[in-house]
Amino acid sequence: MAFSDFHYPDVVRQLGLTWRTEPDFFANVPETPSARTFRETLDIGARLAATINTEKARSEWMVAPVLGEFWWRYRGQISLFSGADFQADPASGLTGFCDFLIGRAPQQPDILAPAVVIFEAKRENIIDGLGQCIAGMVGAQRFNQRHGTPADPVFGCITTGTVWKFLHLSGVTVTFDLVEYQLHQVDKLLGVLTHIIGPVPTPIPTAA
Repeated sequence: MAFSDFHYPDVVRQLGLTWRTEPDFFANVPETPSARTFRETLDIGARLAATINTEKARSEWMVAPVLGEFWWRYRGQISLFSGADFQADPASGLTGFCDFLIGRAPQQPDILAPAVVIFEAKRENIIDGLGQCIAGMVGAQRFNQRHGTPADPVFGCITTGTVWKFLHLSGVTVTFDLVEYQLHQVDKLLGVLTHIIGPVPTPIPTAA
């Protein structure tokens, strides 16, 4: 099986997990202010993506700009992959393409220490992406353990571009955050991602 072959809620039983919900997992996480020019560019891209209304357009004009802005704040000291073939745990069928993957290791050609796996929701339906995302999180957890870089928890995200939903996996417990973040809350999204990865070593000044 590949990540895309897993479906919710069966994936919870198949991978021996327990399920819980959290009303607002990132309630106390501060925003990370973004530059006005970035927000203006993102708004233009979001309008274009909504007009074209394809998964590729949403990926290119909504999701990738947010993750690129986030990556740049770390000056290449974290890794970001797009369309990565992630052979997380082939023996268990936990393989496949991640739309995006963020790792705590410096940027390099190979995937190391993944901390966040991000999948785009098909047909703009968050729930449809749950099985794939959970399988990807378990795969990342096993990959980290096998390579001596155990990260706990591992986070997952499902996004339509306009809506972002986060989960995290600690041990065998997967937690589903009931809050959905909107693209216009980009400063909160950047804050959440920063909280997951850790403090920015040398913050890049933002323009007025």
